[in-house]
Amino acid sequence: MNAAMLVALLVPGIVAAALIAILLRTSSVRHLADHPNERSLHSQPTPRIGGLGIAAGFFPIAMSYADGPGALILACALALALVSLVDDMRGLPVVLRLSAHLLAAIAVMSAIAYVPAGAEAWRWLAWLAVLLAVVWVTNLYNFMDGSDGLAGTMALVGFGAYAAAAALAGHGPLALVSLAVASASAGFLAFNFPPARVFMGDAGSIPLGFLAGALGVLGFVAGAWPAAFPVVAFSPFIVDATATLLRRLVRGERVWQAHRSHYYQRLVLSGWNPRRLVLAAGGLMLAAAASALVLARSGLMLQCGIIFFWVVLYALLLPAIDRKTRTTNLAR
Repeated sequence: MNAAMLVALLVPGIVAAALIAILLRTSSVRHLADHPNERSLHSQPTPRIGGLGIAAGFFPIAMSYADGPGALILACALALALVSLVDDMRGLPVVLRLSAHLLAAIAVMSAIAYVPAGAEAWRWLAWLAVLLAVVWVTNLYNFMDGSDGLAGTMALVGFGAYAAAAALAGHGPLALVSLAVASASAGFLAFNFPPARVFMGDAGSIPLGFLAGALGVLGFVAGAWPAAFPVVAFSPFIVDATATLLRRLVRGERVWQAHRSHYYQRLVLSGWNPRRLVLAAGGLMLAAAASALVLARSGLMLQCGIIFFWVVLYALLLPAIDRKTRTTNLAR
């Protein structure tokens, strides 16, 4: 392991943990407390300062190692962190928040996946589809940040997989940036693992979701991994959030309203404690990340086999959770 890799592995986590520990001793935590609401699984106000620690931990180190496209992605992530911090403190209109997410995605897609004028219509459609996917991942990560340790563990595992795949493919800057994000997430987890002392807030979840999408696209464009790699690596979050959204749309529910119908939320409401949930979800995340790393270095046939395996697994897992939570609710 070279010196740069060692710095990216250790320094962001130490800085994130140190800053969170300091902030917990200040009066600022009162202004950034997450009070329980209709979508919450916690019962006591909890400081939403984890995002500040994560950003302070990874951004300086990651920016020092990033290349041009990576630096743009990090700058957009920092801008989203600042917008989301204001949202954490005062609340911002949904239109303003979504506009910021869309502008950041457009900036990145225009830089790293540019479609020249006059290109075929299908290329424009593909560009637009990936753009919307980045915006969706940005938001779904926030939706999935609702139980102790869950979003932090996904960041540690998912960006750790990005770092490993990029290093194996010889893309040093992308590997170092991803490793720095994973390290900072580990520093946050020291305070967020059940029972959580702090939450990451939108200032943490929104940039992490954006980075998961944008770095995933960057790695594909740079040839570090196939298109399916980031989808499989972050599939535990992508599948839960997307399936929940589709189910609510089919039922005619107001999808923009806060709720507690994600699969992970329903497991907690059915009796799972947050520690059991994060350990089970962490195992699923590790399995997804490991198979994604195999996929990244495999031929087309094995890639298709891995994708098919996960499609079947989720097709069995989600209905099983439906049955469990339905049975538990009936028993009560």
